[in-house]
Amino acid sequence: MFRVNSFVPFFVCGLVALVAGCSNTSSLPQATTRASLTTDVDDYQYLIGPGDSLTIFVWRNPEISGSFIVRPDGKVTTSLVEDIDVSGKTPSTLAREIEEQLATYINNPRVTVSVNGFRGPLSEQVRVIGEATNPSAVNYTEHMTLLDLMIAVGGLTEFADGNSAKLVRVVEGQQRTFDINIDDLIRNGDIRENVDMLPGDIIIIPEAWF
Repeated sequence: MFRVNSFVPFFVCGLVALVAGCSNTSSLPQATTRASLTTDVDDYQYLIGPGDSLTIFVWRNPEISGSFIVRPDGKVTTSLVEDIDVSGKTPSTLAREIEEQLATYINNPRVTVSVNGFRGPLSEQVRVIGEATNPSAVNYTEHMTLLDLMIAVGGLTEFADGNSAKLVRVVEGQQRTFDINIDDLIRNGDIRENVDMLPGDIIIIPEAWF
């Protein structure tokens, strides 16, 4: 069984070929137990992005505390400080920067920042394109694995060639491409094919040719 006159499969297959031709294919480490995750995964800290909902609390100053939505330009405006650049920062880093700016108006300000609605910057998202049930960009969460990601996008379509899928990742400033066996993982239950995801990863799933 096959589909014809479909632009998407040809686009995805062409993209797989282009990526594979531009960088080397290597083996990914298997997803590990929480106690022995790689440093990059274990050190992950959430970065604030446009669309996030922030609660900024200034101790003993409830009148200038409140909830704020990060604008598309990555900034928020409070009652005392206008256009604070918040995108790409951790909540704790942002809290310290707000304290520095509020020090002009308040003696020894103490600030906490919490994120209520998570969207994050584009660099923090993991993208799945091609023959997934719901191809989409998924917000990265700490300790996310390939299995977690495939559950989030609804698994593979019946036309997918999951064992020919590619993972595109930036490693030390260089784009690298890895082979991943999604069919073996989610259709055969081979948990050895599970691997850790990182922010910015791209999964490309081509169509099978019958």
